[in-house]
Amino acid sequence: MNFSKIMFLTIMFFSTVLVMSSSNWISMWMGMEMNLMAFIPFIYKKKEKKTAQAMMIYFLVQSMGSMIILFSILMNKMIHINFMSITSYLIIIGIMLKLGAAPFHNWFPEVVSNLGWIENLILMTWQKIAPMILLSNFINKDILLMNIILSSMVGAIGGLNTTSLRKIMAYSSINHMSWMFLMMLMQTQWFLYLLIYTLMLITTFIYFQDKKMFYLNQVNSKTESILEKFTISSIMLSMGGLPPFLGFLPKWMVINSMINSNMMMLMLFMLSMSLLTLFYYMRIMSSFMLIYSSIQSWNYKKNKMMTIMFVNFMLPTFLILSFW
Repeated sequence: MNFSKIMFLTIMFFSTVLVMSSSNWISMWMGMEMNLMAFIPFIYKKKEKKTAQAMMIYFLVQSMGSMIILFSILMNKMIHINFMSITSYLIIIGIMLKLGAAPFHNWFPEVVSNLGWIENLILMTWQKIAPMILLSNFINKDILLMNIILSSMVGAIGGLNTTSLRKIMAYSSINHMSWMFLMMLMQTQWFLYLLIYTLMLITTFIYFQDKKMFYLNQVNSKTESILEKFTISSIMLSMGGLPPFLGFLPKWMVINSMINSNMMMLMLFMLSMSLLTLFYYMRIMSSFMLIYSSIQSWNYKKNKMMTIMFVNFMLPTFLILSFW
C-alpha cells in the first residue's frame, strides 16, 4: 500500500468521525462528501478496467443522494406547510440511495461485482456508518418499515439466481441492512449489529481473498483440505445466522426486541426471508458437501483457517455463556 492509499484511508476515517461528532445537517453532509471523494480514488486500479466503471457508477449514485439530502436540508426554511412530510421523505430517499437499500439497490450489486474483496469490505462496512448515523437522527417509522420489508425481500430473492460470490455478498448485505434498520427502529443498539456483521465480513472476505474465489464453481476446486471445508462451512452458516455461530448473535438481539415490542408478524416475515438467504449460503457449501472430491492433509495454512473457525464458532459460544 503506497502513501496515497494511506492518505485516502485517513481521510475516510476522519470524515466519518466528523459525521459522528456533528450537531448540524451541513456538517454531516460535508463529512459524507469528504468520505465519497476519498473512497473513489481508493477503489481505482489502473490495471483493472472494471474498477473505472464501478468508480463512475458509485460517484454518480452518491452524488445524486447527496444532492437530494442537501436540497432537503435547504428546503427547511422555505416550506412551512407539511414540512416534515415532504423533507423527511426526501432525506430518507437520499440516505437509502447512498446505502444501496431497496428499492434503490440496483447500483449496489453492480459496483460490488467490479471491485476486489478488500474494497468491498470497506464499501459494505465503513461506508455505511455515516449514512446510518444520519438515518438514526431522522427516523420516519412508516418509510423505514417499507424499506425494511423491501430490503429483506430483495436481499433474500436477489441472491438466488446468481453464481457470483460478490453479488451474493451484495444481496446478503442488503438483507442484513433490513435487520439493522429494524434494530434502529426499536431504538436499540444498531451499531452493535454493524460491529458483529463487520467481524463476520472480515473473516469471510479474508478467506475469499486468500483463495482467489469469485464464483460458485471455484469453491469446490479451491478447497483443498478438510479444515478448509469446515472453515468455509462455518463462515457461510455464520453469515446465514444459524446458531451457535457468530451471525446468530445480532439476529437473536433483534428477535428478542421484536418479541418484547409485540411485532410478531414482522418477525415471522424477517425470519422467512432469512431462511431464503440461508438457502443460497448452502448453495456455496453444497459443491463440496455433496460431491466426492480428494482430500489433502489438515496442515494446509492451518493457523489462518483455525483463527477464522475460532471467530465464527468458538467466540459466540463464549459470549453466550458470559451473558447467560
